[in-house]
Amino acid sequence: MDEQEKENKEQPETETEVKNTKISYDDFKKVKIKVGEILSAEKIEEADRLLKLKVKFGEDERQIISGISEYYPDPQELVGKKVPFVTNLEPRKIMGYESNGMIMAALDRENSNFSLLEIDSKIPSGTDIS
Repeated sequence: MDEQEKENKEQPETETEVKNTKISYDDFKKVKIKVGEILSAEKIEEADRLLKLKVKFGEDERQIISGISEYYPDPQELVGKKVPFVTNLEPRKIMGYESNGMIMAALDRENSNFSLLEIDSKIPSGTDIS
């Protein structure tokens, strides 16, 4: 088996394998999670599930695109909420909009119960979560 075959064999092949793959503590330390305060939220009309969020992280503001609109028919419900976001993902274009992070939420296996992981309002936006 050559090096490329070995490397491919070590990579998880299915979504289940990816979810069951253990990562090292050093890998986990690379993920930056911060408290973000949602300043605005609006539905992206040409998409079924996407919301465009403007989020404050301390002095920094970012646009984050999230597929959670089916759980928030009135996106204004999100304004003012403080929730955790992964902030060190590479920017990604989603339907022509740049997304600079990922909101953290919980969804059960039946996809029927959804919850944002809300942070106490006393915690300032931009606070690192560790």
